[in-house]
Amino acid sequence: MKKYTYPILLPVLALMLGFASCTKDLNLQPLNANTADKQYATMDGYKQVLAKVYGSYSLVSSSGVGVSDINIAGITDAGTTDFVRAYWNLQELTTDEAVCAWNDANLQAFHNINWTSSNVLVNALYARSLYQITVCNELIRESADDKIAARGFKEGDAATIRNFRAEARFLRAYQYWVLMDLFGNPPFVTEKDPIGKFIPPQISRADLFKYVEAELKAIDADLVPARQNEYARADQGAAWALLARLYLNAKVYTGTEHYGDAITYAQKVIGAGYALQGSFKSLFMGDNNIANTEVILPIAYDAINSQNYGGTTFLICAAHGTNVADNKAYGIPGGGWLGNRSTKSLPQVFGDYSGATDSRAQFGPGNLEVNDVLTFNDGLAVYKFNNLTSKGATPPSANGVLCRTDFPLFRLAEMYLVYAEAVLRGGAGGSNATALQYINLLRTRAYGNSSGNLGSIALQDVLNERMRELYWEGFRRTDLIRFEQFTGNTYLWPWKGGVKNGAGVDAHFALFPIPSAETIANPNLKQNSGY
Repeated sequence: MKKYTYPILLPVLALMLGFASCTKDLNLQPLNANTADKQYATMDGYKQVLAKVYGSYSLVSSSGVGVSDINIAGITDAGTTDFVRAYWNLQELTTDEAVCAWNDANLQAFHNINWTSSNVLVNALYARSLYQITVCNELIRESADDKIAARGFKEGDAATIRNFRAEARFLRAYQYWVLMDLFGNPPFVTEKDPIGKFIPPQISRADLFKYVEAELKAIDADLVPARQNEYARADQGAAWALLARLYLNAKVYTGTEHYGDAITYAQKVIGAGYALQGSFKSLFMGDNNIANTEVILPIAYDAINSQNYGGTTFLICAAHGTNVADNKAYGIPGGGWLGNRSTKSLPQVFGDYSGATDSRAQFGPGNLEVNDVLTFNDGLAVYKFNNLTSKGATPPSANGVLCRTDFPLFRLAEMYLVYAEAVLRGGAGGSNATALQYINLLRTRAYGNSSGNLGSIALQDVLNERMRELYWEGFRRTDLIRFEQFTGNTYLWPWKGGVKNGAGVDAHFALFPIPSAETIANPNLKQNSGY
């Protein structure tokens, strides 16, 4: 498999951003002469827009690392608008898996669980997700069957364009899942809505669940079969994996359980031919795009052609300090910012967190206790993500800081864990014996043998195993909410609620607020309770 890179693409159409402007001359032509008729006249034109769709994950600009493609008041660092970085802040810094020493009020609000609707880093994720939805809508609109036919494409090319359209619909469904999970009731726009002066309606969380579910099922026939698409592009396996994740959390989203469906779709992924990588560590290294049998869909990063201080550059550099030798050993000779570390809850879930027994315990120097969040050495460094290749080489980089490690959105290990949890929660169609087998497959890889295998499992064991296997991959907040351990005082961790030993927090923090600028601009939006 080759590294999938995104060509720099000039704006296809001004309407891609959905912005309207006022002018007395309604017959003005776009400043960009590359109109829809020209852009979509060839297969190369469609491929360029598909590249824009995928690139909207990992590119914050087309002109340099300091410029963002989304404009948010209060943000001066374009890297903070990268999807993975924005998503990670909300999913990890709000939990027991991570703290950050950077003295930024917006970041510290995540540890303290006291964010407001004016938090610009909350807005960064909200805006990024809506931006990708907008870009997806453009490709979906222009790849409708009647437009393909009108442009004279032969059936072979038309079928390929339908694949592109299905991929865009998948990515749109994924981002609507993100908004549903974090914000509950976002604005809702599809390719069928008018372009320009259109005020989007708000969709309820339960209705959005139904929409995402229906979209993922509707595109199944048009997606490339599992494991058959180009690297870093969506296929049937990705859609099944998102459905499994959606169904596992259905009770949170709708009040109705779908554990049997979670088992069904997790099993579809498991039966599609994916296999666990032999080495856990290699999943998160600078050549994890090569012969990767476990990752179902990644976000691809490139340290030369798509420079970005978000993504895995952020995860790696913000976890390493300024020790030159240490940074070279992890493939970032010019990097090392430090700031992100763990609370003691994360290493302690391993028992022995040296990595000698469980290879997933990838920790660096620091104090186990976080006595002061703003003290950089309080909390262990987390070395899970690594820019070095599995053969010990440092990949090419524009400046020795930017990393090329890809970020896994979905991988087989998660599907094993979804299956096990759904079985234990009473889902039909699975078995306790198979659930235990899947958990032990992960533990056998981690320990290198069967010495760490379990004889039985309970729900809390699955949550703990998810922490060991999936930490820092953006799952923890969603997991704690599903287990009813995020808000309230049932489960406390260091610095929860801004208190060293942890404090209970109000239930409304289980959802993030819709940014205040959005509720002011769109009268259709009703703010989430408590904000």
